[in-house]
Amino acid sequence: MLPGLFVKRWLFISLVGILLVVLGLAITARLTPVFFIVKFINAAIDTLANAIPRYVSGPLALLIGIFLLAWGQRRVLSSITRVLMPDGDEELVDVLITHHKLNKGPRLLTVGGGTGLSTLLRGLKKYSANITAVVTVADDGGSSGRLRREHGVLPPGDIRNCLAALSDEEKLMTELFQYRFEVGEGLSGHSFGNLFLTAMSDITGDLDKAIAASSKVLAVRGRVLPATLDNVMLWAEMEDGRRIEGESNIPEAGGTIVKVGCVPENPIALPQVIADIQKADFIIIGPGSLYTSIIPNLLVPGILEAIANRRAPCVYVCNIMAQPGETDGYTVSDHVRAIDRVAQTRLFDVVLAQKNPPSAKAIEKYAASGSNFIEVDREELGALGCPLVLANIMKENRDGTVKHDSDKLAGVLMRWYNRQ
Repeated sequence: MLPGLFVKRWLFISLVGILLVVLGLAITARLTPVFFIVKFINAAIDTLANAIPRYVSGPLALLIGIFLLAWGQRRVLSSITRVLMPDGDEELVDVLITHHKLNKGPRLLTVGGGTGLSTLLRGLKKYSANITAVVTVADDGGSSGRLRREHGVLPPGDIRNCLAALSDEEKLMTELFQYRFEVGEGLSGHSFGNLFLTAMSDITGDLDKAIAASSKVLAVRGRVLPATLDNVMLWAEMEDGRRIEGESNIPEAGGTIVKVGCVPENPIALPQVIADIQKADFIIIGPGSLYTSIIPNLLVPGILEAIANRRAPCVYVCNIMAQPGETDGYTVSDHVRAIDRVAQTRLFDVVLAQKNPPSAKAIEKYAASGSNFIEVDREELGALGCPLVLANIMKENRDGTVKHDSDKLAGVLMRWYNRQ
């Protein structure tokens, strides 16, 4: 009986259908159904009233009828639940409520890559099932790089992480997709999900179709789309004049990045990405490595133009800690300037940054690897005309590592969106 389940209307239609079936049978049998039905009901009521007083028989019949109706419906739902949800972890009614609520959620679109984007998606999927994750395909390191070089496929690593983050399937299936082989000639270092996506790319003909097939296997809530199907190679110009080619080589080069680009120079955006940007209710850029996860998506002219001409509100989520080799010593305003230089315009309405720095233990741990907490420089952001939202969206682990907290980050973003 809860509102929003779309059950009551179908129960009512079913009852109307039963009445029409009875009426149709009566008419077909050349009876006068209204007369006989009314006559039968009157006779039944008179008989019951003569045997038992009306003030007893009436409420008794009503209670028995309600009991039978409730018992019958409960048994029907119980039978359906045992088939659809054999583990019995949740009530079917809770699943239905969640399903309808999420399907009515806003159209969210995220842009990025790496672990930052998958962290965000784990939180956002609790607010809406209408999520599109636009993922960079510039990765050329690790398992993705090997598959890219050996099989000529687009790098599946970031896409695999996002599919796993949005998965609504059993935990075992997600763990299988993320499983990484540690031994075996040719297998060591590869994840099962990367191999699966590579195989599906060969079977279906392109990565886009492979992702769609994988999404069905994992029961993905939303969809993951590559920014482009072109074979993109990232490059960066350093302050000392060096040109570094390859996404995985850029952080290792050392020095200050002054410009990034890609080959081909103008990769073609996936048409579905452009359509989803135009239909989005809320666009989120980041979090993720500035030069190797976020900006590569903006190097696709179609995506850049679509975001620049958007109607939906847009937020940039700044990283918590600097990326060694990419954003050493950067502040929040430095991140904003880097995106402004690439876009030649302001793409977002506000920047979201971590309010409080991590513990001294975490600061010391990251300093040893050349990283630092990204300071919030309010005056510089004010000079840039960039509104700022500060919130505690960080999760610090016992070993001193920090990352965005999926639930806190998604909660802050959705509260901001709801105020717009």
